[in-house]
Order: sequence, then structure tokens, then C-alpha cells
Amino acid sequence: MAKSAKTILHLDGHEVTISNPHKIYFRELGITKLELVQYYLAVAEGALRGVARRPMIMKRFVNGIEEEPFYQKRAPPKRPDWIEIATFTFPSGRHADEIAVENRAQLAYVVNLGCVDLNPHAVRREHMDHPDELRIDLDPVPGIGWAQIVDVARVAKQVLDEHGLVGWPKTSGSRGAHVWVRIPPRWPFATVRRAGLALAREVERRAPEIATARWWKEERRGVFLDYNQNARDRTTASAYSVRANQEARVSMPLSWDDFFRCDPHDYTLRTVPVMFAAHGDAHARIDETPCSLESLLALADRQEEAGEADAPQRTPKVPVITIANAKQKAAALAGLERWKQRHPAIVAKLAPEDIIVDTNRGRATAWYRIRINLKNVPAEEHPPTEPPDPDYDWKTEWTGA
Repeated sequence: MAKSAKTILHLDGHEVTISNPHKIYFRELGITKLELVQYYLAVAEGALRGVARRPMIMKRFVNGIEEEPFYQKRAPPKRPDWIEIATFTFPSGRHADEIAVENRAQLAYVVNLGCVDLNPHAVRREHMDHPDELRIDLDPVPGIGWAQIVDVARVAKQVLDEHGLVGWPKTSGSRGAHVWVRIPPRWPFATVRRAGLALAREVERRAPEIATARWWKEERRGVFLDYNQNARDRTTASAYSVRANQEARVSMPLSWDDFFRCDPHDYTLRTVPVMFAAHGDAHARIDETPCSLESLLALADRQEEAGEADAPQRTPKVPVITIANAKQKAAALAGLERWKQRHPAIVAKLAPEDIIVDTNRGRATAWYRIRINLKNVPAEEHPPTEPPDPDYDWKTEWTGA
């Protein structure tokens, strides 16, 4: 099939070429690349507020969401001279010149490269070693619904309020939710992560039946407060990002009142522009409320004095087996189905959270591992040792084997 004619957009004094604008990105809804670009331009004020001057890793779905994306840290060497970059350094001494979007033209440029969602770091270009936001990621284990996420968010807000922190909630556009807290760029990544861990532990202490700060997936239940999203190498979908699901759901910024009563399925690529035009951005004042982490860091001191360690050893050890390692998620899930067919009696004893799907970062793409937690299965009924099916070796991405 011949490629579609290019579309030229004139934005902020620049010409932006949208290549193959009629390529379908969301098959079930018939959403094209050009419609995706037009969405971001319709909500540009809010979308830019979430990414402005932040280096981002580009998660590129060059053939739409039906295919696995690849991750690109470095800005393309051949790029318009009006594309801004920020140099992100790593402990190894390596560095990457990453795109830092500041205006509508740059926003359209990265979407044209296949970025369905936008994934910035928690720093600005002018303070690359000091985050200016604390990120609270509410990540439900399998089987947990939206109502429980809201309940955990209520507890998180209570903790934030008590420590003098202003939280700005949004749906994630996927299964969970996010709460961002603007902070002055005073503390390094490790300190901000430590504050996030303290908050997560306090939420778990207050609501242990529905929330967890447990590091190991097999020990979690309810909603995990993923404090590690504050680590140096992490990026998270920003406000107004479209997520790669067939509903084209959006990571929607909301007031707390609206967040507590919302249905996250209401916010999609096709519904949000109308809402934005009518009501504006619920997070329009987020940059006006930088908050100190001192109170949370004092809480972290008290937790550590009480013996709470970061990522403690698995005790007691739970029986977990790996049943699939795959380059593609569909292949991993197919391996899971074959395992279920071989072990129907075990499947009957599993809770939803006992099937653990890990998404791991390879050199430029993700790879997938599926594990089974056998904690609910009597030891005498554990299956015999089997090689994973499939058994992809992610290390070949570096060796070229």
C-alpha cells in the first residue's frame, strides 16, 4: 500500500511534517496518526504543562498500538534545529541527549514519531539532578477495581494533607492512578524516592487490607504505592497522555472531588478535548504550589529507626515459578494459556494476583515474564519443574546472538 500524502502543520512559527497521517493507530476506533496529533494540539496547554522542559524517553508505536513499541532515549540525530534537548547523565558515566518539549510544534513532532503517550522524567532541563515533583503511582494488583484505588487515594490524600503537601490527582489512563506533588528542585533523586517510600509505608500502615508498599510483587495485595517511580531512571505517562489501549483512554487531571467520583473510562482521546474546551485544565495551578519534603523525610527517619528497611529480603519466602519469558506480550500470554491447560487443578486455586506479569526493559524494547505464585496451592500439589514456555533470553539484545 502506498503511503499517504504528508500533512504540513504550521505551529509556533515552525513547519511540522506529519508523515503518513492516515495510518491507523487504534484499529477498533479507527483513530489515525493525524487524529492523535490533533488531540494533543486540542489539549496542548494542559499537555505542555505536564512535559514542559522535561527530558523524555520516547516510547514509539511506529505502526500503531497493535505492535510492541520500542524505547528511544536519544533524540534523533537528524532533527529540526528548533527541537530542544536536555542532557541526561547516568551513574555509569554515559549520557543521552533527550528531547525536552516546550511548545506545540515540538509536541506535534514527537507524536509524529509514534509517541502515543508522553513519558518525561521528573526533572526540568535547568535542574537535571533535582526533581521538582514527587510521584505517587497507585498500581493495583490483578483483580483490584477502581473503587479500591479511590479508597487508597483517600488515605494518601490524608497523609499528604497532614504533612503539608498538595497532591494533584489524575487517572493513569491504564489501570491505576497518579498523584503528583510539586516540590522545589532542592533534593536529589534518592532523597525524593526516600520521601515517596515513607509516604507509601504510612498509607499501608493505615490501610493494610487495601494498600501495600511491599517491594516484591509476590508479597503484594490490593493497591501498590510504587515509590520507585521517583528513581532517577524512571519516567511516567504525563497529564493528558493517551494510553495504548483500544479505548484510547487518557491520563486525565482532575480535582480531588471529581477524582473521587469519576469513572476513568469516561476520559478518552475523543471525549477529553470537549471537556478541556469547556472546563480547562484542572491542574492549571499545579506549578503555584511547590511543597517541602521535610516532614515526609522526618517520617522516613522514624521508620528507619524502627527497623523498616528498603526492599527487604523475601521473608517468609513464597513459592513462585516462572512459566514464560517472551519478547512479545502476546507470546507470553499464549504460554500462560498453555500452562493453564496443563494444570487446571492448580488454576482453580489461584487468586487473580497470583498470576504475575512482569514488564521488563530490554535494550530498546520491553520483554515479558509470567510467574505463578503458588502460596494458595498445597506443597504436595505443586507442579513439577518445567522450562519456561516460551523461554526468550533477553540478554541476546546486548550480545546480538
